[in-house]
Amino acid sequence: MQVIQTDSLVIGAGLAGSTYALQAAKDGCRVELLSLGGPLEANSDWAQGGIIYDITPGPQQLAHDILDASDGTANPAAIDQLVREGPSAVKDLLIDELSIGFDRDGAGRLDLGREGGHSARRIIHAKDTTGHAILEAVARRVDSTAGITRRTGFVAIDLLTLSHNSDNSRDRYEPLTCFGCYALDTATGATVAYVAKKTILATGGLGRIFLHTTNQPGSVGHGVAMAYRVGARMIDLEYVQFHPTVFYQRGAQPFLITEALRGEGAILVDGQGRRFMDAAHPRGSLAPRDIVARTIKLHLAATGDPCVYLDLSALKPDFIRERFPGIYERCLAHGVDITREPIPVVPAAHFSCGGVHTNLAGRTNVRHLNAIGETACTGLHGANRLASTSLLECLVSARATAQADAEEMRSGEFRLPTPSPWQSPDHEPDPLLIRQDLLQIQHTMWNYAGIIRSPRRLARARRILLELREGIQAFYRDCRLTRELIELRNAVQTALLIVYAASLNPVNKGCHYLVEED
Repeated sequence: MQVIQTDSLVIGAGLAGSTYALQAAKDGCRVELLSLGGPLEANSDWAQGGIIYDITPGPQQLAHDILDASDGTANPAAIDQLVREGPSAVKDLLIDELSIGFDRDGAGRLDLGREGGHSARRIIHAKDTTGHAILEAVARRVDSTAGITRRTGFVAIDLLTLSHNSDNSRDRYEPLTCFGCYALDTATGATVAYVAKKTILATGGLGRIFLHTTNQPGSVGHGVAMAYRVGARMIDLEYVQFHPTVFYQRGAQPFLITEALRGEGAILVDGQGRRFMDAAHPRGSLAPRDIVARTIKLHLAATGDPCVYLDLSALKPDFIRERFPGIYERCLAHGVDITREPIPVVPAAHFSCGGVHTNLAGRTNVRHLNAIGETACTGLHGANRLASTSLLECLVSARATAQADAEEMRSGEFRLPTPSPWQSPDHEPDPLLIRQDLLQIQHTMWNYAGIIRSPRRLARARRILLELREGIQAFYRDCRLTRELIELRNAVQTALLIVYAASLNPVNKGCHYLVEED
């Protein structure tokens, strides 16, 4: 078994992981950057709306909007960090260093957009492909930065800890301590041990454990499942945000319809043209996401309609094509001309507000194991995330964590034992069984632990998932490792954690909504 030693091991190469790598390398650390796919195969690449930047109306106003969107549950310290450090993080890296081509007005000023839950225009954007513009530029800088080694096609299997993987049996008496991970090289099938002073979970979201989602393939909560298995604390996992507007057409692959459309004046209507959101919230179609998604779900249940619609009639056709070219082209490819007709939309799983519990420097309760971005939970989002905070959170959490790690590595001592050899059976896993088990997880989560829940539904989900996990664990022990098998193992564990967290919380807040049972 090959063993690779480094200072920082970053698992996940989306915006959070890549930003961490850049900052750590700048501070003199050697970085190994692992990812399932290529440089742009991350949820960050699919972010459409934008990133918060201009807070000149007042930082208190942004802080209020974040807290209000969270249903009053967000962590004030995490909000303060984002509001205080966010603008400089954007300016230093994205504007000054990378010169990303954010949209500007006729006078050359950054064009500011607004989305649901925002009381002011403060979001900068690059048309409707902001995430792609940012991640593409960041990925290029990563690949040209000395000290960073990018490893594509690698999927982390399990974290290495002194308690479980050291060659010294006395290490099991040490406090919980991480020193890297085992990873599968999907190109060769070989298992590699990465030994690191600091291990950073930046694996992104978990939307793919639901039947309908905006997330990239493979987003099944890898970091959450791996961290849980070594004793890391989890928090707020019941708060899974469903994006209200995802393109709907029978037989078509769903895709995100940015909230920025509603920020520019688009309105949600039903099949009869009624503005049903106006009765649900004072901000109507610009209400926080949890309220909009839940209202759509209830309205569809009441009417029997398959979808609702986003009415763009208040926007000029030329403006739509200029400001939202990606959405215009994708809808047109499915026969929907959004300059002439409304967009059919439904909610879909989008963002995990909870995750691996960390402080504001990315530290978990496991020594030398950090988490950043969507994998982590500082409490910034509470029970519901405010639009366009996710990319900003990636920048702020990655920079703070990398700086703290670099300082600690300059002054601290790290024990890096030789990990135990990895042994894997030779029996080939059946891909049909893997696909079927994953589908059962996705259907179970969508039907029983989705936008609207009940104690009875959650109890049924837990019974199904516990039985599934037993079969999957036996399958995992008996078969040669593949990416799909690792994803299945992590998916069922993440699903169970969400269902368990939801079962323990009787209070309706934000994304967690329980209905009464007869």
